[in-house]
Amino acid sequence: MGITSADNERVMQANTLYIASLEPEAGKLIVTMGIMEFLTRSISSVAFFRPVIDTGSKEHDADIELICGRYCPSMSYEESYGFQASEVKSFVAEDRFKFFLEELLKRLSALKEKYDFVLCEGLNSNAFLSSFDVDINMEIAKNLGCPFVGVISGRNQTPRDIAKEIKITTDAIKESGCHHYATFVNRMAEDTYGVLEVELEDPDEAAGVPVFLIPENEELDKPTIGDIGDALGCTNVLNRPDGMDRIVKQFKIAAMTMEHFLGHVEDGDLIIVPGDRDDIILASLSTLFSSNYPNLAGILLSGGFIPGSNTMRLLTGRNQTVPLLSVKTDTYTTTTNAVAVPAIIAPGDERKIALALGLFEQHVEPERLKQLARLSKTPAAVTPVMFEFGLFERARKDKKHIVLPEASDERILRATEILLRRNVVDITLLGNPDEISAQAASLGLDLTGASLVDPITSELTEEFSETFYELRKHKNMTLDGARDAMASPSSYFGTMMVYKGKADGMVSGAIHTTANTIRPALQIIKTTPGISVVSSVFLMCLDTKVLVYGDCAVNPDPNSAQLAEIAISSADTAKTFNIEPIVAMLSYSTGASGKGADVEKVREGARIAKEKRPDLLIEGPIQYDAAIEPAVAKTKMPDSPVAGQATVFIFPDLNTGNNTYKAVQRSSGAVAIGPILQGLKKPVNDLSRGCLVADIVNTVAITAIQAQSNLEG
Repeated sequence: MGITSADNERVMQANTLYIASLEPEAGKLIVTMGIMEFLTRSISSVAFFRPVIDTGSKEHDADIELICGRYCPSMSYEESYGFQASEVKSFVAEDRFKFFLEELLKRLSALKEKYDFVLCEGLNSNAFLSSFDVDINMEIAKNLGCPFVGVISGRNQTPRDIAKEIKITTDAIKESGCHHYATFVNRMAEDTYGVLEVELEDPDEAAGVPVFLIPENEELDKPTIGDIGDALGCTNVLNRPDGMDRIVKQFKIAAMTMEHFLGHVEDGDLIIVPGDRDDIILASLSTLFSSNYPNLAGILLSGGFIPGSNTMRLLTGRNQTVPLLSVKTDTYTTTTNAVAVPAIIAPGDERKIALALGLFEQHVEPERLKQLARLSKTPAAVTPVMFEFGLFERARKDKKHIVLPEASDERILRATEILLRRNVVDITLLGNPDEISAQAASLGLDLTGASLVDPITSELTEEFSETFYELRKHKNMTLDGARDAMASPSSYFGTMMVYKGKADGMVSGAIHTTANTIRPALQIIKTTPGISVVSSVFLMCLDTKVLVYGDCAVNPDPNSAQLAEIAISSADTAKTFNIEPIVAMLSYSTGASGKGADVEKVREGARIAKEKRPDLLIEGPIQYDAAIEPAVAKTKMPDSPVAGQATVFIFPDLNTGNNTYKAVQRSSGAVAIGPILQGLKKPVNDLSRGCLVADIVNTVAITAIQAQSNLEG
């Protein structure tokens, strides 16, 4: 039974989408991830639902683990799918398909009661006979009232073939009675993509519905070492987890002598060799240390053999290596099995995830998706996921150039690859280019697009040294001292890049102390007019809102005047990140109820801040509960426009602030982003020496947004 035009309008308001591949290996997961990323930026709560899964011998569905783990972790695995494919086949055989659809409707309705949007992903095209699979996906989408997103493969097809496929797809979906939301053509060759983009000058008109074109990416079409290791049940000989995300571009069976074998090594090779060929194993690993050879992906030992004790002693003593796996099958069987391992995007594979999302975002305009989905641009609630993804979106719209002076740190290199793949910022890494490239190669990272600058040999070093000398000679700085500072492994060169406009911001602190990050900034960039103190805030992402906590990282015991400056800087930082600044200056008493030096310090700080910035809503002294909880505010400070509504919380000292942000973070599960430095003329931000790669990525995006704000100001 078809759906009427009135029904079409209803389903467009139903806040659901159904994504399905119309042929095998069309890259449906990339489209699903891209749309889910967009939805979670715009909507407070999004659910993921697969009406039918086919896990086979696996315990869980891989797409559910990836999507739910990343975007909707509050969902249980059981509520994220309807039935196994084997059950649906039985329903069809028993003529109980209507019962199956009714059960799906019940489960989808339950999700729609709990979530603002439900994204459905259809069953894979190999789960049923291909002639039946498309029909059953369309039948499910139609009966669930979900607009249909079709994904077709453009691989190995001419532009004319793809254009025909688009029309056939559109006609088929229309005939099925589904509301056709959009068509994605994925996995096209770059030249085909360019030609088709021109031929379909207006994709909407060409197909009658929106058409989005996404080109092929080689890395997404290749398995990783980890994928092959898991599929073949390999043993990790070196017992090292690093490098398992390396992409395997091709397979090489090493049956020759070492001399002849080395002539066939290519970038991204997985070397398959019997485990008793110590000569080949050592020669393969030695390519890591030679600029004359490309970088291997890894080594797979066949036959159940592992190198002898002396060879193992040599291998385990190396810092730079590639994964060394072992499997019991013979070389022929091992190769056959390895070649058959499919390319997947696994949960936790941040490299492939970043690449997939970057590819989607580069070729799919979010504004077109917003218009189609009729989503609000200003949601009432802001979740941590929405806020973090919003950072990327804002940074990407006006790309800035960020310098990272600690390129010797593995976390910095991994974060750089993610940022480049997501097209968030331009990056300069400071250090010896050969050493950076060698370390990146040993980690299997692609840093194409990053600028590598060595402060020791750079033509800028002398210019920077002279500038630094002029800035600091009144403090007895000598020119030689300035040269030493610029050429040393510190933040001075990077800070000078920001000062001279060679970069828009700097992020440091993964290796260096906070003082080593802030001191150069104070000496070179200096503070904003009217602000004498550099301070910090954390952006505390709670379930449905983002709060600003300051100062929790820099100033141990600020006086009243410094508290006022911290409050003003924190309010301006809040504005930068689209948080309405309502400032509470905290104490252990509210209003006039308390006395003592600590309370008076806060009271005087609030007075100074109000005097300097009468445009801001500022209250103090006020207790935390009265500042954040409306019910408490009605009792303790009923006439205050800040009480119960505060978004910016200024702590009286570092002890209170640091402990409070950590207590809230650990007890509520809040995401704490920071510390974000404020009060400088140009953005410089500090990392914790225990930071994670995700922390670095977020901090770089924040620094870029601060740079945008500086230019706007």
